[in-house]
Amino acid sequence: MKTSRLLKPIAMAVAGITLAGQAAAFELGVVAFQMSSETHARCANAVEARATELGWEAQILNSNGALQTHAEQLDNLIQKGVDGLVVCMSKPVEADGQFEAAKAASIPVISVMSGSSPHTLFDIQVNEYGVGADAALYLLGMINFRGNLLVQRFEANAGTRIRGKILDSVLSENTAVQIVGEHSMARTQSWREDVRNGMQALILQQTGNFDGVWASFDGQAFVIDDLLLAAGMSKGDVPLISIDGGEEAFRRIKDENSMMTATVSIPFEEMGTAAVDAMQAIAVEGVEKETLVPGPYMFMNAVLVDASNVDEFLSE
Repeated sequence: MKTSRLLKPIAMAVAGITLAGQAAAFELGVVAFQMSSETHARCANAVEARATELGWEAQILNSNGALQTHAEQLDNLIQKGVDGLVVCMSKPVEADGQFEAAKAASIPVISVMSGSSPHTLFDIQVNEYGVGADAALYLLGMINFRGNLLVQRFEANAGTRIRGKILDSVLSENTAVQIVGEHSMARTQSWREDVRNGMQALILQQTGNFDGVWASFDGQAFVIDDLLLAAGMSKGDVPLISIDGGEEAFRRIKDENSMMTATVSIPFEEMGTAAVDAMQAIAVEGVEKETLVPGPYMFMNAVLVDASNVDEFLSE
């Protein structure tokens, strides 16, 4: 995948900086909300890898999907006096007090796929509205804009909520497609069980009455994929579309024994790397944030991956 053009100013700003000059001089706190989710782990691991390349000390914490733990971890890092914070899939509204405290302590915060906050430098994002449209229109195209859908939502995250709203907007203009069953994931710590229980019931209730399945993120789709296969379905019986990307999604799209049809791939590794490079430029070199990111978001590109291009994304 090509590096986003938005990263070029960052790369230019940090070019020529020697590692010796900042070895052990910068301590980065990294908090991922739910490391059991592949996307959270991909982001946090990329942050750690890039920080290590720069000779930084990186402390990675996993909130395990618990808001109280997330807040406590941020509090502890702020009290420790880290030099910067990167948060992956954080909760800016719920963690507003922590981000405000970090700003008051002059600790710069960059978030990834979390949403904006007046107390952080910026959030690294994809255009969730565009991502949602790509997934919804692809799914409808697969069923010729006619038929019934099963839908798995997640309303507690801004990105997945937007994706669901865009699906609803697309369906409002394509009334030959109907949702005949939907489940909204309520739990974060035991989310796989939540999705499994909800979708298993829907698949049983709607057997023979649905033509496609939409999931708000790939982790949900993996659970649904296994349920559809257990119900005796085969690849091609109904399309299963989701969003996020990653090796597991690409493997399933390629696998003839999987129901997974397509995903909109988000570059989480590039996002984690970009967060560290931007932190270095701003916090170490003193580059003005506005010269790198003029608003509250750094946008990066997402790509729809299906059987036609999955080989380009699979690791050899």
